[in-house]
Amino acid sequence: MRQIDLFAAPAGGQLEAELALDDQALQAWRLRVLAYQQPLRQGTPASAAQQANLFETESQTDHRPPDPLTLPAQHLQFWRWPEALNQGAALYYVFDHGLGPERELLLYLGETSQADRRWKGDHDCKDYLAAYGEALVRCGLLPRFSIRFWCDAPTKTRARRQLEQQQIRHWQPPFNKECRQRWQTPFHNQPR
Repeated sequence: MRQIDLFAAPAGGQLEAELALDDQALQAWRLRVLAYQQPLRQGTPASAAQQANLFETESQTDHRPPDPLTLPAQHLQFWRWPEALNQGAALYYVFDHGLGPERELLLYLGETSQADRRWKGDHDCKDYLAAYGEALVRCGLLPRFSIRFWCDAPTKTRARRQLEQQQIRHWQPPFNKECRQRWQTPFHNQPR
């Protein structure tokens, strides 16, 4: 299946003609992601489902994130606030709340050594969210996004990135590059 590039100008200038993403296709995509993620959050946090490793160090077992929906939600423009609520190393989770309570979609997760600065500059996820938000509006839906930080992440980069990869494998967020093929995500600007 060919992915749609929302950022390329199609021949003839007819963006709408190029976009085959109607409200039914968009809703079906969202519901597929929800069907995968929703059972993961029922019952136990994501980290509890992982098999114990006999060779883990004590510092590794101390850094298991909770269910990301238990973390406080923040507006995506949090970085513009006068004071930073989050400092230091963190995993962060970007959610779509448009399907309603207890039907949130985890769209992206990442790691950072500076939670107060990560979202300030360029970030591919911002582009995906902009394209996704435009697609939602085009289909008559209201974009409702939030970001959540888990600031107890390991301070060492390698340990934090390993934890990020474990979380990506578990949650399969569609805007992470590791998961795009699975979800056939039409909301990115990467060449095919």
